This record gives sequence, structure tokens and C-alpha cells, in this order.
Amino acid sequence: MSRTPLIAANWKMNPVPDGALTSDSPFHPQHGVDTIVFPTFLELISCIGEGLPTGAQYGHADSTGAHTGDVSMTMLKKVGCQFVLCGHSERRRDHGEEDSDVVAQAEAALRNGLHPVICVGETEAERKTKRHKQVVERQVRVLPLREAVTIAYEPVWAIGTGVTPTPEQAQDMHAFIRSLIPEARRETTRILYGGSLNPENALELLQQPDIDGGLVGKISLGPDNFAKIVLAAIQARN
Repeated sequence: MSRTPLIAANWKMNPVPDGALTSDSPFHPQHGVDTIVFPTFLELISCIGEGLPTGAQYGHADSTGAHTGDVSMTMLKKVGCQFVLCGHSERRRDHGEEDSDVVAQAEAALRNGLHPVICVGETEAERKTKRHKQVVERQVRVLPLREAVTIAYEPVWAIGTGVTPTPEQAQDMHAFIRSLIPEARRETTRILYGGSLNPENALELLQQPDIDGGLVGKISLGPDNFAKIVLAAIQARN
């Protein structure tokens, strides 16, 4: 089954890139390629207002409550968000999010009509000790995979390090993740690659049969670079 490629821009704690909100910016969906932007909470409404498919970088599982500094899935839906990241490696690292937190977020997103993009992946130590598949399987097995979700595989050891898995390594993990998805959803669930995707390696990675797009971090702050990755996604499916 053919899955439409999805290229998502995670702008992290950075301003919206110059030119991103124009009508001809590469962050708008292209023919044959879906896109999402993940700005900071402060920029959500600006991106939504310009018609960009927009997601939040995080949402709390509770609708309201004594959670200073947090924003709920309910609130995100109310302002017009369509998507939300759950369990990004930086949230797991910096905020101590565990598998149970990620599951709660994903389930809350689904209850509120948001599409969760759920991140999984192993650290350098976990790969070196050959526990990478065990770790990823643990993270994936608990997810609400009978619902419509997107999974983003983050080889944490490759993010911001300049080290990139070979296409064969990336494909192997994506195929493994797909094998863990219930059969009814297996061929329709998109699995994104989220580790140092750039214009130079995008085509080779996106040509792999189980890699359905990318979750792009720092590189997505440059619209020209993002446009090149989108073009690679188009070429990979042709």
C-alpha cells in the first residue's frame, strides 16, 4: 500500500523561520507530500492562521488542573491544532517523561481529536549494548496503535551529533516497528525518520520502503533546506 510521505518541521524553542508564513513557503503541503509544522506554543495561532498544518510540541494529558506551565490537549484543539508531538526524546530527557506519560498524552490527544505523532527511539548506550530493539519494542507495545497515529523513530544517538544511521540500519528499525503494529493498521500507519535528516541524505533514506517521511529538527529552520527534503520525498516516491 502506498503511504503519502509526511515531512514534519519541529522548530523546537526557536522563532518561526523567516518566510515560513508566506503563501508559497515550503511548509505548506505539496502535491504528493504532507507537511506539519511544530512551532512553540506562542506561535501556534500565527501558523494556524496562515493555513499551515500545525501541531504542538507537547500537550498535557489532563484537560485542566494545577499544572503550572503546561497546556492541555483540550486547549490545543480549541485553538485549531491538528497534531501534537508525544514523547519527543528531548521531553523524555529534559522533563523525565516515561512511557506511561507518553501513552497518557497520546490517548488524550486522540480523545480530543488531535493526531499524535509519537516518538520512540534508543540512546547510544542502548544501541551499543544491543538493546536497541528491546527498548523500542517496549516503547511501541504500550501505544494506542489500534487508533490512527503516526510514529517517529528517533535514533537519539544520531540527533545533533552529525552521525547518521545507514539507510539499511534505519530501514531495519522501521520495518521492526511496523511489525509491532496491529495488522489492521500496519500498512496505513506512517513511520517517520527523526535523526539528522538533511538535504544530503534525505533521498537515500526516504527511498527505504518502511520510511514514510521525516521529523526534521534544526535543519527545518532553513526553508530552503526543508524544501529540498520535501523534494527528496517526492523523488523517492517516483
